[in-house]
Amino acid sequence: MDRKTVAEIFRRLKRQNPEPTTELVYRTPFELLIAVILSAQATDKSVNKATAELFRVANTPEAILALGERGLKKYIKTIGLFNTKAKNIIQTCRILVERYGGKVPEERKALESLPGVGRKTANVVLNTAFGHPTIAVDTHIFRVANRTGLAPGKTVREVEDKLNTVVPPRYRKDAHHWLILHGRYTCTARKPRCGSCIIADLCEYPEKHLD
Repeated sequence: MDRKTVAEIFRRLKRQNPEPTTELVYRTPFELLIAVILSAQATDKSVNKATAELFRVANTPEAILALGERGLKKYIKTIGLFNTKAKNIIQTCRILVERYGGKVPEERKALESLPGVGRKTANVVLNTAFGHPTIAVDTHIFRVANRTGLAPGKTVREVEDKLNTVVPPRYRKDAHHWLILHGRYTCTARKPRCGSCIIADLCEYPEKHLD
């Protein structure tokens, strides 16, 4: 896909949604970090339901440490893999308190050293909490990038690296959100909604469903 087409794709996505953001509900970088850790293999809706209760009683590393692992589980037990996530969150909170004064670090290496935080989670936090032009490739972005021909790749990292190369700098900070939302609501996994897609004429997918 040529650069002119890529730029037009993002021009249209921006026109449709000028200020995109995550559907996770949060107020602070720490709340976002916890929500993203919980969102692995879970829906944003299920995470928001759990964190609405959790953050009312504990929305700082110190407060969650005071809950303890057992206490934390009571709030997140409806979310998949909650046992592992509770353990990771408690360990992460301890590190944040001991090494970072209870603050979420703004550096990738520091974020990725936290239990339960991989490259994708670090990218989300850097982008959404701190405004870095990072692109966190989840299943939606991986599908959209490959299906449309925007940034085809066999691995998540390959797609991320290609997106960082082809997405025009002026669109890079919001590209993550546009592509996730496009994959979640239009370019869906089972049957993409090509008939209502604003970039259908630019997409290279050979099996478009335009009806």
